[in-house]
Amino acid sequence: MGTEGTVVGGRYRLDQPIGHGRAGIVWLAYDTLLNRTVAAKRIYSPPGLDPAQAEQAAQLAVQEGRAATRVLHACVITVFDVVREGPDAWLVMEFVPSRNMTTFLSEHGTLTPDQAAFLGGQLASALMAAHQLGIVHRALEPGNVLLADDGGVKVTDVGITGPGPHPAFRAPEVALGGPATPASDVFSLGVTLYVAVEGVPPYGENGTDPLREPQRAGELAGALMKLLREDPLSRPTLPDTIVSFQAITQGRQTAFIPPTAPVLPTMPVAMPMAQQGPMVPQGAMASKAPMITLTPERIRALILTVASILVAAAVGIGITQLLFL
Repeated sequence: MGTEGTVVGGRYRLDQPIGHGRAGIVWLAYDTLLNRTVAAKRIYSPPGLDPAQAEQAAQLAVQEGRAATRVLHACVITVFDVVREGPDAWLVMEFVPSRNMTTFLSEHGTLTPDQAAFLGGQLASALMAAHQLGIVHRALEPGNVLLADDGGVKVTDVGITGPGPHPAFRAPEVALGGPATPASDVFSLGVTLYVAVEGVPPYGENGTDPLREPQRAGELAGALMKLLREDPLSRPTLPDTIVSFQAITQGRQTAFIPPTAPVLPTMPVAMPMAQQGPMVPQGAMASKAPMITLTPERIRALILTVASILVAAAVGIGITQLLFL
């Protein structure tokens, strides 16, 4: 289970629990080998398994964790290491001061369509990075989206099966027993953004209710409805989705939510004044600026001067290299 002070994997000291979800419990930990703070997550095994099945689940978590170390993207939590400690599998990840999207929405309410579109672009780019490596997220939902204290976005649990997706965020084809695919990630992205602006899942908490038409999504509604199409083949690709989000935000990165950490007041910085003569009005200074006429003779002289400087520099570099041979 893990307790404060426990060392897992021979090097990661558990300091304090900082979060938990359906996939596992997350600890603030310390890497005693590299002397850095990390996050360590114990992966839950599905309930009701016999010892052999639990061992298979732990081995699967290790395999998926190793694959997740390949996903390197600014909007994806980096997995540093995967270790076994007794029957448990642990993921060791970068630590980012943040709160998950579920907590943020409960504290601050829903996002505006503009904010959700910017968030959607970040999430879509993270999913693309995984898909390009043949990795499907499988369980994108607000609990797996971290809103960092510096205003950034981070996706967690990429490619980790765990208990599987929440029914409200599960694509219809997955609910019917089909495999998770990039198209099912697109559906989960749509549900996640729908919740961001509407506050509730589009198909209810169990994912089986009739589709609830968006009421607050505004210009984002059309893009959301495409992501939520039941036929996976008719859903847009992630590149097309990013383009549709960019059309809404029009490149305004400030449209995203403010940082979750308090913003410190800024103080004006006193710049040293240059030692100059009396201040002259800008117009007067401009009117007295001397006019420089570049004649053909002056241009040729400038070219010859620059060329001679370059030749001298090249010779100097060559001599320096010889000295260090």
